Amino acid sequence: MKVRYSYLPQQFADADDLWAALKAFVPTGDFTLGKPLTEFEGRFAELIGTKHAIGVGSGTDAIKLSLKAVGVCHGDEIITAANTFIATVGAINEIGARPVFVDCDDTFCMDTSLVEQAITPRTKAIVPVHFTGYMTDMVKLMPIAERHKLPIIEDACQSILGAQNGRNAGSWGRTGAFSLHPLKNLNVWSDGGVIVTNDDALDRSLRLLRNHGMRNRDEIEILGYNSRLDTIQAVVGNWLIPQTLDISERRIDNAAYYDKHLGALKQIRIPPRRADMRVVYHLYVVFAENRDALLRHCVEQGIEAKVHYPVPLYLQDGLKFLGYKPGAFPVTDRHVHEIITFPCDQHLSRAEQDHVIETVREFYGRG
Repeated sequence: MKVRYSYLPQQFADADDLWAALKAFVPTGDFTLGKPLTEFEGRFAELIGTKHAIGVGSGTDAIKLSLKAVGVCHGDEIITAANTFIATVGAINEIGARPVFVDCDDTFCMDTSLVEQAITPRTKAIVPVHFTGYMTDMVKLMPIAERHKLPIIEDACQSILGAQNGRNAGSWGRTGAFSLHPLKNLNVWSDGGVIVTNDDALDRSLRLLRNHGMRNRDEIEILGYNSRLDTIQAVVGNWLIPQTLDISERRIDNAAYYDKHLGALKQIRIPPRRADMRVVYHLYVVFAENRDALLRHCVEQGIEAKVHYPVPLYLQDGLKFLGYKPGAFPVTDRHVHEIITFPCDQHLSRAEQDHVIETVREFYGRG
């Protein structure tokens, strides 16, 4: 049996009503900052529980524009997680700031106990990454940021509807940054992103920044960017957003099924499942003995398992200029050799999950 990783052909296999909406939209010519985008922004803000939502070109831009809006400048230091995807660091680098890494813990998120020692006089913001669908411990991080008067920009790109103590990812900091990449839990047909905030002044600044700094057609208030969420993608977003909660619940249910059966194997270690956290499993990741051989075996059996990520970000060639040496982030380094990702999306069948489980059992049983 083949267990695919990308579920997109299934997600849009029965979408006649979406095609009808797109067909009705195209003749309007309302392609830039159009009415469907305004509708999507309102629905997204309601979904997350914030006052404002601003559609932008990508999750990367959502982080970049947020940092610009809170006043981050060239040469400033931004604290973030050592094990994030390159987009987080790319956004920081694009505005000339310097990423300062903090190691993660076994939830795959920033270890908040290490944040304070990374703060210097040059630190201007903290970007916690809610990685894999977990959340950074915002209850512990918020007082640190407040004590040092540092704005928090949440990278919630992988954690839409993730929550701590019932409060959604993205709603804790000055802004929250989300991605609508095709493989995210709420997705569109290309790159796209959303920034959420409860700050009226930031909302206004971000709307200027995403649209060349234009106050109106003829007046430029500030220098900005071209980073608008395409209105046609908002039509897709409006079709999918009513399904978002159900998508998260299905992923949570699939993860619980994996946890029950894979967790019974002594060679598999399930990450912490904290009672105060709602994990939404953009990625389902566990720790595995003899990981590399297990990965090969799964692929041979038709399972598109993956590793997120096989090379620590801080050791990538493109980040050598930061000067970090091997061993600087021991938990991140350990994860590189132990973690494996299995498909866990909302379209996965129990038969496919059972094939994954039996394949892992068979691998360890051979010994």
